[in-house]
Amino acid sequence: MKRQRIEGKNFAEMQSLEEDYEGIIFFNCNFSGAKLADVIFFDCEFVQCDFSMARIKKASFREVIFKECKMLGLRFDECDTLLLSFNFEQCILNFSSFHKLNLRKTTFRACTLHEVDFSETDLTQALLDTCDLARATFDQTILEGCDLRTAYHFSIDPANNRLKKARFSKEGLVGLLDKYQLIID
Repeated sequence: MKRQRIEGKNFAEMQSLEEDYEGIIFFNCNFSGAKLADVIFFDCEFVQCDFSMARIKKASFREVIFKECKMLGLRFDECDTLLLSFNFEQCILNFSSFHKLNLRKTTFRACTLHEVDFSETDLTQALLDTCDLARATFDQTILEGCDLRTAYHFSIDPANNRLKKARFSKEGLVGLLDKYQLIID
């Protein structure tokens, strides 16, 4: 079955979206500042879309893939959490919040996650592959079995987060010792 493709549409100009979307590929669409409340996106793919400052309160993202998207300042913690499932590839997610979400087995591949809030988030068995986590917040975060071997610029306090069987590279161990202000040569 061929998936429907929506290309170059400016959703930011719409007052609000009043329909649900299933099996759609959105390519180069603008959702910047759009009101997406109560919209359900199921089995959709977003490629090179701009979601910056979109209002996603009560929006549903179920089995969604974001590729090469600009997603600044999004409050994923305000989304509908029922069947919440998404993955990110080469996205810019700076200043976004995943506070208290269940993101088990979620993939973040080659993403920029500056100042992202992962506090109290369940990242069990998640993959943060080649992700820049500068100033990201990890507080009471569950990182059990999480793969951070290629992630960088993170600072994670082992005393305030659950890290059982989390995977780190030798270079990444520095990010676990930040609070001690050690000088490691």
